[in-house]
Amino acid sequence: MKNTSSDCTEILVGKAASMDGSTIVARNEDGYGPINPIKFVAHEAKDQKDAEYVSITTGVKVPLPDHAYRYTATPQADQSDGQYEEAGINEYNVGMSSTETTATNARVLGYDPLVHDGIDEEAMLTIVLPYVKTAKEGAARLGALLEKYGTGECNSIAFNDKDEIWLLETAGGHHWAAMRLPEDTYAIVPNQTVMQEIDLNDSDNFLIATDLVEFVEQHHLNPDPEHFNFREIFGTQSEADAYYNTPRTWYGQKLFNPKIDQEPTAQDMPLLRKPSKKIAIEDVEYFLSSHYNGTKFDPFGTFASGTAAEQKQFRSIAMDRNQASSILQIRNDVDANHAGVQWLSLGFFAYSPYVPFYTNITDTPEDYKNTTNDVDINNVYWLEKTLSVMIEPHYHEYSDMIHAYLDGCQSYARQRLEESDKAVVDSTDNISDFLTDSNLKTAAEVSSRTHKLFDQVVKQGLMLSKTTWEKGQNL
Repeated sequence: MKNTSSDCTEILVGKAASMDGSTIVARNEDGYGPINPIKFVAHEAKDQKDAEYVSITTGVKVPLPDHAYRYTATPQADQSDGQYEEAGINEYNVGMSSTETTATNARVLGYDPLVHDGIDEEAMLTIVLPYVKTAKEGAARLGALLEKYGTGECNSIAFNDKDEIWLLETAGGHHWAAMRLPEDTYAIVPNQTVMQEIDLNDSDNFLIATDLVEFVEQHHLNPDPEHFNFREIFGTQSEADAYYNTPRTWYGQKLFNPKIDQEPTAQDMPLLRKPSKKIAIEDVEYFLSSHYNGTKFDPFGTFASGTAAEQKQFRSIAMDRNQASSILQIRNDVDANHAGVQWLSLGFFAYSPYVPFYTNITDTPEDYKNTTNDVDINNVYWLEKTLSVMIEPHYHEYSDMIHAYLDGCQSYARQRLEESDKAVVDSTDNISDFLTDSNLKTAAEVSSRTHKLFDQVVKQGLMLSKTTWEKGQNL
């Protein structure tokens, strides 16, 4: 995110834990402030002999492979300090979400400080996603680059393909580890180091920096030498974590394992859980657009459900800093040429629908790629941001209208995917062209519905003024 870290929320769902057998990597991209305009773009594959990535932010120069694969991305509109491409899927159906800001503890940073001329968030997706064919390759490539060039930020990065999900976490300026998510589990990742036990002898499920074990032993960093717990060695367990981070894990695990009793501020919640029932895309959307709904911590709740202090006690998941939310879904029940879908929501996700975009495409809709730095409701980002400004002060008055709109858009999205999945099999067109046109139709309908909602909200809002005065009613 622009000139600062990105305080986001992520959820990962293995293929045996998802309702349709997909792998799912999903993340809210949240800014330090409420404004950071985002676009949705598609990059074509290209040959690029002797290419080099030069970071505007850190100055690092990274040689690139001679061929780049096609991929989608969600860069920021103002690229004066870097692209920050953040989330996308490439032509080999590898998804990448980067990054989730984390923290390395002060003890570790004393021996491996962050660097200011390395690879930061703004570069990671751009120098990795176009060059890998599997999720594990993605983790390995990024890890090698981090070791060589270092980083000035603490982050976690997720990758998925049709079979696997890999989560990589940095530790200090040059160290890292990555793990494969067990297929029958899900994981919630707030802004905190979350990986736990690492089997140093299991390279099928874990990858680590080449000198990680030596580094830990040399500096006596492991509080429990019988185990190699990444969170305990490198992470933090601060009071700030208990109010900013762990409540989001608590709420996600409350949704997907409702019988488990935990405290929102608990520091010992496990990363991995097997859900009590299979998780659908709609469940992921609900979590990412939630604000402790149904609990006393909901900032939109009534005082009957929580005090004013309780409603502001924890950092919400859906919040004013929401910019773009991507659910990267790699499906296993369709052909590979249309298996990748990027469900995208822009603005404030409590009010914004998720639109499914096939990723084997050549272009994106105009109102998704023409995002401006100034307010313009002719692009989806600013349309949704403007709606949130109008809706939030009167949340309960608009609630029924908004939920009807969101439910209608989701049902339409499901319908469109099924129609297009069937049609692509019989299509004589170039598949990428067909899917690009299908995306345009889907997005156009959702945008049309959003503009109609805007019209309704404005007209109803004019009746909600505190200065409304009718002679017959007030005399």
